[in-house]
Amino acid sequence: MTDLLAHVVEHQGQHLVHQPGNPGNHIEGEDRALERFQKFSLSKFLGGPDPDVAERWLENMIDIFAALHYSEERQVTFAVFQLEGAACSWLNVIRIKWKRELTPRTWINFMREFNAKYFSPLVQEKKEDEFIRLRQGTQTAAD
Repeated sequence: MTDLLAHVVEHQGQHLVHQPGNPGNHIEGEDRALERFQKFSLSKFLGGPDPDVAERWLENMIDIFAALHYSEERQVTFAVFQLEGAACSWLNVIRIKWKRELTPRTWINFMREFNAKYFSPLVQEKKEDEFIRLRQGTQTAAD
C-alpha cells in the first residue's frame, strides 16, 4: 500500500492521461485525478465479515468511478487508497497472485477478487434472491 502511494505521489503531475470518457476530452494529471477522487470523502474499507459493509463500499466506488470516467488501472489504484487493515493485507496477497499469474491490473479483476473474498457463495446467492424478489415485486401484471 505504501509503495503504491509513494509511486503515485512521486509521479504526480508527471504523467498526463487522456480520459476518453471525460467531457471535452480534457487531459488530466494524476495529481488532479487523485484530488477529484478524494473530494468524494469515501470511507475506508477495513475488510471484515459483514457483506453489507463490503457491498456499500463497492457500490460507492463503482458510482464514483462511473462519474469520473477513470481508466480501469486508475480505478484499481484509487480503490487501493481506500483499503486498510485486513483489506490491505488481503490486497497484498492478491498482488502477489496477480504478479505470479500475470493477471492484468484491471477494475474487473479487482472486483472479481473482491467479490470472491467478501461475498461467500451463500451470500451471493442470497443477494441474487433478494434482487429477484425486488424485481418481481416491482413488475405489474402486464410485465
